[in-house]
Amino acid sequence: MKKIRVVVVDDSAYSRRSITRMLEGIPAVEVVGYAINGEEGIQKVISLKPDLVTLDLEMPKMDGFTLLRILTTRFSLPVIIISALSGADKVFRALELGALDFVAKPSGSASVDLLSIKGDLHQKIMQVLALNPGGISRARSAMALPRESTPVPTAAERAGNGIHHALDFVAIGSSTGGPPALQQIFSSFEQKCQLAIVVSQHMPAGFTRAFAERLDRCCAFDVKEAEDGDAVLPGRILIAPGGKNLVFEVCGGQVTARIVPPSATDRYVPSVDVMLESCAGIYRKRMAAIILTGMGNDGSKGVRAVKGHGGYVIAESEESAVVYGMPREAVATGVVDRTIPLSRIAREIMVQGGFL
Repeated sequence: MKKIRVVVVDDSAYSRRSITRMLEGIPAVEVVGYAINGEEGIQKVISLKPDLVTLDLEMPKMDGFTLLRILTTRFSLPVIIISALSGADKVFRALELGALDFVAKPSGSASVDLLSIKGDLHQKIMQVLALNPGGISRARSAMALPRESTPVPTAAERAGNGIHHALDFVAIGSSTGGPPALQQIFSSFEQKCQLAIVVSQHMPAGFTRAFAERLDRCCAFDVKEAEDGDAVLPGRILIAPGGKNLVFEVCGGQVTARIVPPSATDRYVPSVDVMLESCAGIYRKRMAAIILTGMGNDGSKGVRAVKGHGGYVIAESEESAVVYGMPREAVATGVVDRTIPLSRIAREIMVQGGFL
């Protein structure tokens, strides 16, 4: 197998050595060079022609954001941000500018704890092998797009779709490429609908609150990071907290969110499977499950549960998915009702919910 050629860009000597050591421990990776700032990073990219760049955001001379713009627009290179938890807002700005994904530093850049990110870094690096270049280019601009209203479908489209049943609950699972995909979907709703929406986006602890706040600023729905005991309400979007699972129970006739620790068998967290299996028996025919871009098979068990209870299942199509892993595995179950590109998912929700 051809090795992934990587350039490491970080102004901290300790971070460069640590990241290089971790990457060199991955058989499929070859670290071909490093840079201590953005200017040197451009020179290394031009001379070494890497397949991937890992990037710190705070550097002297030319910072990470400036370099990121150049790498994604002029060189179309996948970029993985390696950033501290304290920089959550900066990470999401980087995703807006086209970064593929990020790895969270556990503490200060000079800490031995930095070595603990090896497993997460390995997983994110391997996703590069599964990338869909067309999906990446579309995702890069999605988070910066102005809000667009969902167009009214024609009579022919209504007949072709066929309203499955009135929905009042939507559960969405996503991973790599998910943040811009979710923002594109939610910003397409011009006003609140009588829909409750829940999301499990693979993300580490500490980042989902900033992500929810960011979505809330560009969305007609009320968006928040889910807390234990939150009511699941129409017009509200709950984002599963990083590092935990989001499940549901009915208390006094009200569906309530519960935040639980992952089990030893949960490979991906927050788990899409756990979320879908929990809500399928509560909402049954009134719910839709949507599987977006991401690597792996999280969600494939969950969509079976949703379909088993009469729910509606949508998978993002390969043409728009940054990584067509999770949607592919969902389709392989044979229970997906529709496979459609990202740009049409908001419309599909509106049509199937009877709002158009």
